[in-house]
Amino acid sequence: MTARRRVLYRNARVLGGGSCVATEDDRIVLVGDEDGAEGWLGAGDGAPDVVDLDGALVTPGFVDAHVHTVRTGFALTGLDLAGTASVTATLDALTRHAAASPGDGVLVGQGWDETGWPEQRPPTGDELERAAPGRRTYLTRVDGHSSVVSPALAALVPGLASLDGWTSDGRVERDAHHAVRAVLEGLIGPDDRLAAARAACAAFAAHGITSFHENAAPHIGPEHELATVRQAAAEAGLHAVAYWGELMAVDTARRLGVRGLAGDLIADGAFGSRTAALATPYDDRPGTCGHAYVSAAQVRDHVVACTEAGLQAGFHCIGDAALEAIGAGFAEAADRLGDDAVRRARHRLEHVEMPAPPVRATLARLGVVASVQPVFDALWGGPSGMYAARLGERWQVTNPFRDLADAGVTLAFGSDSPVTPAGPWAAVRAATTHHHPDQRLGVAAAITAHTRGGALAGHDDDASLLAPGHRADLAVWETPGGTTDDGLPDLGPDRPLPRLLRTVAAGHTIHTSPSTEDAA
Repeated sequence: MTARRRVLYRNARVLGGGSCVATEDDRIVLVGDEDGAEGWLGAGDGAPDVVDLDGALVTPGFVDAHVHTVRTGFALTGLDLAGTASVTATLDALTRHAAASPGDGVLVGQGWDETGWPEQRPPTGDELERAAPGRRTYLTRVDGHSSVVSPALAALVPGLASLDGWTSDGRVERDAHHAVRAVLEGLIGPDDRLAAARAACAAFAAHGITSFHENAAPHIGPEHELATVRQAAAEAGLHAVAYWGELMAVDTARRLGVRGLAGDLIADGAFGSRTAALATPYDDRPGTCGHAYVSAAQVRDHVVACTEAGLQAGFHCIGDAALEAIGAGFAEAADRLGDDAVRRARHRLEHVEMPAPPVRATLARLGVVASVQPVFDALWGGPSGMYAARLGERWQVTNPFRDLADAGVTLAFGSDSPVTPAGPWAAVRAATTHHHPDQRLGVAAAITAHTRGGALAGHDDDASLLAPGHRADLAVWETPGGTTDDGLPDLGPDRPLPRLLRTVAAGHTIHTSPSTEDAA
């Protein structure tokens, strides 16, 4: 019989209390003080490894409840346009990337955001052609709901000019965007996708993330990408929970082995692209209320089908009109199946940025988890941010974390990487410093949403809880910004964020900082 692998982490500050954590194989067996640790050391078979953490903070492993792994990897290894200052700077970056990548069949860039640019517009297809002559170029906006393509790429998409969402300047949304992505599937090979997924998983582990939720969908990537993500996660020692965003596709979900038909099953778009579905028009474009893709009846039928099949249902939903349809559909599903059946399924929604009070009440009553992204508010909230430019005073009802929590809705935090970078402490700080003071969470509640909340959102109930019997997923941190009176990290705006020392997933150390000796 193989001896159990026993590790004691001692001389720590354990979130929730205690100074020691002991693990055996992939389970936590003790959380306590030095006396308890001494008793554990003297029991059991095999000499344990003992790791002195020198007063470092131990938290549960973080869960990123919304990522796009391959796209994250491409942003890390390819053309990252986040933070570019203008159209000119974006085109200059493309020119440099094209010169450095002469053999690439397609040039992929991600993360441009025109709302802060002096030109107040995206680049055009013709400008992409001048920056990278003859190259197949695809540059995606930060929210992922619109892109700009070069003429060489557009020419490969059958009937593109006749599709909804195409404009002659090379901008693509909706059906045109989906068609372009379908063509990209054949231009980006499996080796490139695996390399990108590996880069993303390494980055997740380096941020204290032990589990992530892959929000896949037909309009994002091919089905076979799920196997690529799972392979990269397994190699990195991470736990991956996969979703497939397709309406009513129960047989597909079973074939792919996903947790649910949820994630980026889009009910609408995003504020930045003016594609989120609103009840009244955008302030800066009165002629549009965005785009709604599902009706309340479709939501009802999808929730019923998923509940009966033992799958999670869910949608990408941002605007108030989209969330109204979602809430009505869930209520109608509960009328058909009963509240208890819907609650047991623990369905989920992504983003949930403008839920009216009746919608919040419906989600709480039916046990629907809200998978939300606090850094959205940090980047785009406030009276002078992008939300205010698009929505006017309605920015004040966006991302209502405190209202959702007070209504009884379970929160799960994520990044939507590469829309915003994977970085749990940045998200925790964003939730505690929300632009609207009434929507701020406490540090402990925000940490819970990024750990235990994510585990519950993925039906991974034995994860991300520092308690005996649970999976040994934990992270160890320096706190250079200091701590508050209750022992939590001080996450004030002028304070440095905690720095990762070690990530432990299922009992194995999967990442250490360069200065940390891997004693276990």
